[in-house]
Amino acid sequence: MPLPRTRGTALRQQLAELRGPDVPAKALDARALAALAANPGCARRAILDGAGVNKTALASALGSPSAFGQSQFALTRGNAFEAKVKADGGAELLRLVHEKLDRSAEPPADAHVPDLTAAGPQGRTARTELELREATAHPGAWTLLDHPMLALDVAGSPAYLEPDAVVVHPDGTWTVVEIKSFPLLDGSADPAKVGAAARQAAVYVLALEEVAARLASEESPAPRVRHRALLVCPRDFSNLPAASAVDIRKQRAVTARQLARLTRIEDIADALPEGTCFSPELPVEELTAAVESVPATYAPECLSACELAFHCRARSREEGAVTTLGRPVRAELGGLTTVEEVLAAARGEAGDPGDPAVAALRRAAALRAEALEAACR
Repeated sequence: MPLPRTRGTALRQQLAELRGPDVPAKALDARALAALAANPGCARRAILDGAGVNKTALASALGSPSAFGQSQFALTRGNAFEAKVKADGGAELLRLVHEKLDRSAEPPADAHVPDLTAAGPQGRTARTELELREATAHPGAWTLLDHPMLALDVAGSPAYLEPDAVVVHPDGTWTVVEIKSFPLLDGSADPAKVGAAARQAAVYVLALEEVAARLASEESPAPRVRHRALLVCPRDFSNLPAASAVDIRKQRAVTARQLARLTRIEDIADALPEGTCFSPELPVEELTAAVESVPATYAPECLSACELAFHCRARSREEGAVTTLGRPVRAELGGLTTVEEVLAAARGEAGDPGDPAVAALRRAAALRAEALEAACR
């Protein structure tokens, strides 16, 4: 549900002040949103992304520059491949959609590719919704939306998302298309990269489902958003496109659940000390204090998903937090939150003996001592 106009205006002003004077907002894309949903307990990332803070510049200003992100070469290669896939009115792309997802439909001989140009993200979002409505209201033809703009409510603040493409099938159903530059080798790709693409596609599906719900009426039900996305990649080591249908039902369910758990951005902003600002132009001491005023939930997975991961890892190590060792370890240790507490429990110096985690640690320490004693004989 959108914020009331007065509250929404005040929140936008508040978030702009957090970025710093005259600092443009960095758009929250699907890649960042999928990473945010994977770590819903991190208030630091939620407020920085919600305020549009450039976390790459922020990490550099804090003295922990990020190694996260794509190289310029990869971006150029990806853009060139996407242009090739969408050439000739998306003929090859639609052929792949027909082949992999909708063989029962008529081949896409003459598809409609509407112009989605409009002023600003709000205008493009409205234009996209209008074209989806028109395409769905006139079934029997293929429609390709090239870089449509979608909006998704994230913790009370709208995030504008731009999928590579959305296809409206002749039966009125909608499919998300993800175009990536990593190769499909012998019909399969790197599972980690496919998983990341599936999580991005799941974010787009959730945004499309919100659009579909708004298009529903008494005369016609909401259009169906397909839960199989089309992943298009280069075949082997060539520049020829190949495609695979990816079932994203699991990723969609997980992402929806995690987004629902996010603390609302205005609640985080209201709890910040007055005058807090995350501008990279600030002195490093002041900037560090501002960042540390927002709690973070670090895990090793952050290294592949967040620009501030090195900074948060260093702080987590300084505090001796067991989350540095990973979420599975943290889950096994129950109420023991620091490495010092864990070692004290293992040595029998602290902890409730009835606690299963404490008992397991003491048993492990005893077995280790027995093994070392046996080795010394």
